[in-house]
Amino acid sequence: MASNIIRSSATRALLFNKASFKPIVTLPAALNKIQSVSIQTSAIRNDIDSAAKYIGAGAATVGVAGAGAGIGTVFGSLVIGYARNPGLKQQLFSYAILGFALSEAMGLFCLMMAFMLLFAF
Repeated sequence: MASNIIRSSATRALLFNKASFKPIVTLPAALNKIQSVSIQTSAIRNDIDSAAKYIGAGAATVGVAGAGAGIGTVFGSLVIGYARNPGLKQQLFSYAILGFALSEAMGLFCLMMAFMLLFAF
């Protein structure tokens, strides 16, 4: 009942722009406190967590180098295949584009995981 009175008088004060707002009934101090649950962590724990994030993001970024090596291998093989049999140029090129797309997708997935580790956790 008392909280409804306070809420209604606070709403009226906000609606009519009254500068001085005094509640009609005050609640005991125990009811005024908002209960919150927080995890207590130390500074050392926060440092370990941030170091783990950076190490994990660095390890995930190594996959981007693997994607670069894979793309180089795909197009190197395209050149060798074209040199051996120029008549299969169109088919070899379509296979090379497919290999490029798959290698690039793996690199982008690794980069996405690195950014998720850094900024989402």
